[in-house]
Amino acid sequence: MSRLSKTRWMLRIFVSLVLMASGGARAADLGIARQFFSSDSSATIEQPQGTPRAAIVRGADGRILGHAFSTYEVSGSVGYAGRPLDIVAAITPEGIIAGAQIVAHEEPILVIGIPRDALAAYVAGFKGFDIRASAGLKQTNDLARGPHAVAGATITSTVIRDAIVRSARMIWRSRSSAAKNVARLDRETLRRSSWPSLLAEGAVQRMLVSRSDAAKLLGTKDDEPDKPFIDLWLALATPPPIGESLLGQRIYESELAKIGPDDDLVLIGATGLYSFKGAEWRRSDSFNRIEIIQGGRTIRLKPADHTPVEALRAAGAPELREIALFRIARTSGFDSTRPFRLDLDLGTPAAAAGPAVVSLDYRIPDRYLIAPVVAPATVLPDKAAQSTPDQVPLWQDIWWARRYEIGVLGAMLALLGGILIFQDTVIAHGRLYYRLRTGYLLLTFVFLGLIANAQLSVVHVLTFIHALLSGFRWELFLLDPMVFLLWSFVAISILFWGRGVFCGWLCPFGTLQELTNQLARRLGIRQIEIPFGLHERLWMIKYVAFVGILAISLRSIITAFQFAEVEPFKTAITMKFLREWPFVLYAGILLLAGLFIERFYCRYLCPLGAALAIPARMRMFEWLKRYRECGAECHVCARTCTVQAIHPLGQINPNECIYCLKCQANYFDHDVCMHLKRRTARRQPLVTAPVPNSANVRSTGAGDAT
Repeated sequence: MSRLSKTRWMLRIFVSLVLMASGGARAADLGIARQFFSSDSSATIEQPQGTPRAAIVRGADGRILGHAFSTYEVSGSVGYAGRPLDIVAAITPEGIIAGAQIVAHEEPILVIGIPRDALAAYVAGFKGFDIRASAGLKQTNDLARGPHAVAGATITSTVIRDAIVRSARMIWRSRSSAAKNVARLDRETLRRSSWPSLLAEGAVQRMLVSRSDAAKLLGTKDDEPDKPFIDLWLALATPPPIGESLLGQRIYESELAKIGPDDDLVLIGATGLYSFKGAEWRRSDSFNRIEIIQGGRTIRLKPADHTPVEALRAAGAPELREIALFRIARTSGFDSTRPFRLDLDLGTPAAAAGPAVVSLDYRIPDRYLIAPVVAPATVLPDKAAQSTPDQVPLWQDIWWARRYEIGVLGAMLALLGGILIFQDTVIAHGRLYYRLRTGYLLLTFVFLGLIANAQLSVVHVLTFIHALLSGFRWELFLLDPMVFLLWSFVAISILFWGRGVFCGWLCPFGTLQELTNQLARRLGIRQIEIPFGLHERLWMIKYVAFVGILAISLRSIITAFQFAEVEPFKTAITMKFLREWPFVLYAGILLLAGLFIERFYCRYLCPLGAALAIPARMRMFEWLKRYRECGAECHVCARTCTVQAIHPLGQINPNECIYCLKCQANYFDHDVCMHLKRRTARRQPLVTAPVPNSANVRSTGAGDAT
């Protein structure tokens, strides 16, 4: 084993011991739930039992008021930082959340920055949340999707919301009295299946009607009897493995939000010559070509209860000409646990022989049914662990919701990649480069900073390091698509260009400093030049800050987040200065110093810059060009460097360079670069005195002789 591998393993063992010493997630006190039932002050909380684990809340008369639960015990909820997130909540037998209170979290944005009252109010706002109909609050509150997210903590708010609602659904469905006497549809188990798997298990059924078959039923002739008249597919899309696999998580969750807990989704798709929808449905209140038959009951499918689907999302699914998802209410008498059939009217036959109807029988596979249970408490512990559904990853929904921001960021990163790869061509046009850079900095500050809140932080570095040491989970980092894409680009750019690409182009606070300094220069504010010897020694401050924060995080991540407030990013960018006055004063002082010393914070205090500089030493290429006169005879680049990263002898320090490319603009500028000036001077032709005409000389001499 190499020395590096031994060191890595020793570090992992050390961190594991520290984390164990600091303690893990403890069982939450469900007695907190008593306060959620203020109408019955004598409510009692029984011992947690069943699967998922929950405690019965009883009133003084012995009736069940609800079930109290811990989101961490039910769904294993974790926060954006990858640490346990625990909320105690209670759900009534009617499917209404009685209350919720957060009891444990280690979210960076919530440790310092978000007032505790704001977080408590957000979590408490789920009181009255009805998980049966659309999973939304009562209409009186006019909040169909729950309380508004906490300002400045949108991602964390989404994680909290999912933990509460999903856990409450699992508890309510497992404790529902209607579900204990008969087999019910499994609406909780979560997994993805491919199209061939769904076909093999019978979750999707097919009916192929050829043109010859249709011709026989309709009493007509067809010149191409072997081609399909209609190739029809049918699936009950209510169970998550079927619906989410076929529709994708975004559409599936959106459709679930439109139905009640006992309603169902039926998917119909087809290709071929014939349309199962027809055209009359646009002018009527039902689809006249299709209907569902179950027992002696006929269920008409209505346009108001259907959603067109562009394509199936399951791996290996065929391309269909038309796909529709139908919402079927339980009040219609439809029972998804029993067999049913889909009748398709092919049209009016030429001869009066009755309607030309074909049928497709369907029965949900047994694996999607849950057998009746006597009582939740009888479930054995080992089986309980196997039957607990996994938590649905939120990142797909979040990525779709922020698709426009992702598109803009993708364009920004593509443009920056082009600038870096073709930097010689771009920089050769000096005026164009300076305008392009200023415009890009403005876009970074306005879009990434003010709009998207995509400010990378040393907190992300700590989260990533702890994830590597304690169990890496991609879905945690996918919760914030903007940050994930930025970090992905930064990781690639570090290998090719070093750490300066992020610091010089993609850091909102860094761009704010540079833009304000440019404005200060235009206003005539005199700049302070720090002697290079002192400047070099001040560099170590940010490295000491990073190492200190990292060391503290090994013992207490919460304390490390507090020390990470040396970064003004949360105050200036995320919270937009809407914080307590000490934080605002600190950020203001840093910006004020930046008016006199360009990028003052970036130069000496930024622990994130230090964290990026360490792996950046592995960069593969050296793109920045220098002449032999640089530093020896010419100091133009050193004097104009944004962060004073050029040594007086001419070398560029890659650990401090922010890759602003100003030195490269000077490299191609014939009016600035001493080397280019001298080369131009050498190429100028020599100016010599005119030579006298020989004929004139001879004639003049003859005259003189005369």
